[in-house]
Amino acid sequence: MILADKITNLRKKNGWSQEELAEKMQVSRQAVSKWEGAQTVPDLEKLLALSRLFGVTTDYLLKDELEEEEFTDEPDRIPVKRVSLALANEFLEWRRQAAKRVAAGVLLCVVAVIPLLLLSAATTVPGASVSEPLAAGVGLAALLVLVAAAVALFVSCGFKNAPYEFIGSEPFETEYGVDGMVRERQKAYRPRYARTNLIAACLCVLSPIPLFIGIVTENEFFIVAMLTVTLLLAGVGAALFTLAGVPWAATQKLLKEGDWAPRDQRTLRIRQTVSTVYWLTATAVYLTWSFVTNAWDLTWLVWPVAGILFAAVMGVCRLVTEREKKS
Repeated sequence: MILADKITNLRKKNGWSQEELAEKMQVSRQAVSKWEGAQTVPDLEKLLALSRLFGVTTDYLLKDELEEEEFTDEPDRIPVKRVSLALANEFLEWRRQAAKRVAAGVLLCVVAVIPLLLLSAATTVPGASVSEPLAAGVGLAALLVLVAAAVALFVSCGFKNAPYEFIGSEPFETEYGVDGMVRERQKAYRPRYARTNLIAACLCVLSPIPLFIGIVTENEFFIVAMLTVTLLLAGVGAALFTLAGVPWAATQKLLKEGDWAPRDQRTLRIRQTVSTVYWLTATAVYLTWSFVTNAWDLTWLVWPVAGILFAAVMGVCRLVTEREKKS
């Protein structure tokens, strides 16, 4: 009996479908289908996981001459955490509160550069008593304070989220009544989620209008002032996206839907990694260019360009991951 047949027999003996086995193994259903069709062989890590899951030895799985099952003393299932109704309610309430903090942090990150821009522009106003060194010093200090406040919000959320970290990152089971409760909460929240995203999208699309108005004039300070309004509108839009998205993602995590479905976990991790590396790189480029050239009135262009390119990068990332899933 070959490995493919053994996996199929063990799966059916436990009464699991291919989808259920895929979820327990944290792989796609297509991967399980290929294992059982002898198209591919599980790697060593997956073989060890199959051994623990079915409670059989790896020798039994790997050696064709072993027809009789050789059981181990280990549990016949990989232990998974269980989410009770009380824990699910607690998690949803925490994510609702965390959404406000994360949204505030996002807004602070976006508007952090505004004091620096305004002070730098003030040095060009005739008769202004603001010197360039003073504007740069105070502006940079304000930027660092606002970014530090945002980081403090993110870190505090991370610490408080630790007890629920396994939801969405590890296999778990929900107790009776949890799925029904979460679906009801999700259904009730959907109109607000859609409305908030619509407002956020409109703010982001319309945010360049003040900048366009400023460009029409020849007053440099007024142009910068309109730029800060553009940044403020974009920041509010980004904060609203976060405010609506965090609670919605919490319901999807519990229901294992959307990006949090077991088959999409690897895709999500890839997108998160690419996103993190991208924005860290953009920040490094912005700070390096700004400090080297001291052209703070120009280096802000990094952010709108980065925002446009980010959509393209994530689009390419999505295409690549979708192609991998189909192959």
